[in-house]
Amino acid sequence: MSGYRDATQHDTHSKVLGYLLWIFGFLGAHRFYYGKPVTGTIWFFTFGLLGIGWLIDLFLIPSMDREADLRFTAGSTDYNVAWILLTFLGVFGVHRMYMGKWITGILYLLTGGFFLIGVLYDFWTLNDQISIENADRR
Repeated sequence: MSGYRDATQHDTHSKVLGYLLWIFGFLGAHRFYYGKPVTGTIWFFTFGLLGIGWLIDLFLIPSMDREADLRFTAGSTDYNVAWILLTFLGVFGVHRMYMGKWITGILYLLTGGFFLIGVLYDFWTLNDQISIENADRR
């Protein structure tokens, strides 16, 4: 099967969502999404390397998407849904409830995402958390 890739098995991340997050990419959102938390943090504190790295990423998103699709395990928990929930509702723990982590989801709801530290932790680890969930369900 040279060159053939089963899209249903490996398509874990979306280029469309990656580009939408890239709009806010000077804060590193798209880099966290594609599983690059170290550079995501650097982009956050340097505003996308003063905008230069952010512009370069416009052309790197397709390769980051391919790499994430190969690196992370597809399954019933959708990466895109979880990332949208984390990005916009993270302090309320909705992304954790979506993944079936009800206790920590409710704790996030009551504590503002463990006072934002839990949300930051999830930005660093959400892809791995979902990949483990999906692998366990197989």
